[in-house]
Amino acid sequence: MITSSSLPPALSPDDTPVERISGDPACGLLILCDHASNALPSAYGTLGLPPGELDRHIGYDIGVRALTHALARAFGAPAVLSTYSRLLIDPNRGEDDPTLIMRLSDGAVVPGNARHDARERAHRLATYHAPYHGAIATAIDAALAAGRPPAILSIHSYTPVWKGVPRPWHAGILWDQDPRFAVPLREALAADPGLVVGDNEPYDGALRNDCMYRHGTARGLAHALLEVRQDLIGDAAGVDAWAARLTPVIRQVLDATPDLHAIRHFGSRTD
Repeated sequence: MITSSSLPPALSPDDTPVERISGDPACGLLILCDHASNALPSAYGTLGLPPGELDRHIGYDIGVRALTHALARAFGAPAVLSTYSRLLIDPNRGEDDPTLIMRLSDGAVVPGNARHDARERAHRLATYHAPYHGAIATAIDAALAAGRPPAILSIHSYTPVWKGVPRPWHAGILWDQDPRFAVPLREALAADPGLVVGDNEPYDGALRNDCMYRHGTARGLAHALLEVRQDLIGDAAGVDAWAARLTPVIRQVLDATPDLHAIRHFGSRTD
């Protein structure tokens, strides 16, 4: 069984803005994790926040790094993960997105972002954002060179309560126009009577220039963004349980979807 106990120590963005997991580029799957870490480069301290704030969902997606590692091992798949907090700069946003560097997040003012200027924005883009997306592009190119366009799976998690309202879904599948991976993945998960699975819940999958748009939609690759509720993967036991649940479901979809590895352009609702 794949367990989370062998998860390697987290990298710091002082070491590299990207964590790469080696895998077979011809396996047909590439796993991404945009919000894997709540670490910050030493020069930024805590961005002026009390340390406990970075441990909340505003700092990162709780549980996703361990889940990404477990799934990558299960499939022998390459994976690319961020090593810095989304509060430094959000790799799941386009360069011109107003939420790229958050000044306020779920009620918390981020002092280190409050007065950032164009020069600081450009520095963070070049130093942290661009290398992450460059690593993803390199992994995709390696898969194409190996002769098998990959299906892309992006792993996220979400807080179980938002603005006082409980969220009923155990997981959600986010997608835009390309149904090849997202729809069968959602249907396979929803076949479990013990799960409540959202379709583009708790968010909408159509976001111009986000990670899936940039590397999936624009390149014609099948893709899906999987959100798991954070209380379900907040410890090693939860991660192991969800890795065991997801592995056969993902494998079923990969094996049963004939055009998953074709390059096809569907466009986007944001175009």
